[in-house]
Amino acid sequence: MTDSNLLIRLQGIGKIFQADEVTTHALSDINLDIYEKEYLAITGASGCGKSTLLSILGLLDFPTSGNYQINGISVEDWDINQKAELRCKEIGFVFQSFNLIANLSIFENVQLPLIYREDLDKNEVNDRVLSALEEVNMAHRKDHWPHQLSGGQQQRIAVARAIVGKPSLLLADEPTGNLDSKNGEDVMQLLDDLNKNGTTICMVTHDPRFAQFAHREIQLVDGKIRNEKSNHKSSVDTPNRVLEATKSLSSLEEAVVEEE
Repeated sequence: MTDSNLLIRLQGIGKIFQADEVTTHALSDINLDIYEKEYLAITGASGCGKSTLLSILGLLDFPTSGNYQINGISVEDWDINQKAELRCKEIGFVFQSFNLIANLSIFENVQLPLIYREDLDKNEVNDRVLSALEEVNMAHRKDHWPHQLSGGQQQRIAVARAIVGKPSLLLADEPTGNLDSKNGEDVMQLLDDLNKNGTTICMVTHDPRFAQFAHREIQLVDGKIRNEKSNHKSSVDTPNRVLEATKSLSSLEEAVVEEE
């Protein structure tokens, strides 16, 4: 890949948390390039800095040191409002816990990221919401409420909310963490389809099966990139292989339940 396809560049990123007399180096000297239409997985043990790195990528948190560039523009000197505007237009988020608002309809939940978009009129907003819901096969649920949906359906709505603004980058933090094997498989297939259609995805996962969906995988150890590898994923065979492994695990789980 060339710099013409470069979406995000992190150079020497560090993050230090200070609490009383305790200093925690959450990230140290992170150097990372993410390219357009890439699918990147960030893996590592609990507490290694995965979610901290994802928060910095999403401009939800700011590094203590280093340089962050998106589309060739350094954002380290931008104020909070400038970063919020960029985040609203360029970055979508999928969280482990769905984070749907209970007293809003499905349509209204997906619409949320567009409320502060002054560049879109009401008709454009409605069209984008319906299009995003259709993309995750949930348009028929637009008038329902979150509590009326299963966990897998709620995560699909969360994905629709993340892509409704047509972001340059989709960040997913353990998107299958609260799902059973079948629904986790469905959500991973959905993310894979989005990537095939051109969406750049950066996903945090602790599950090596799901990490194989990505083109590239980096492993964090104690806040540093320890390993990086290419999964050499073709457009078809790797996801199918991973799904078969997941189905086998589901069958094993069902067999154990029956024995009990």
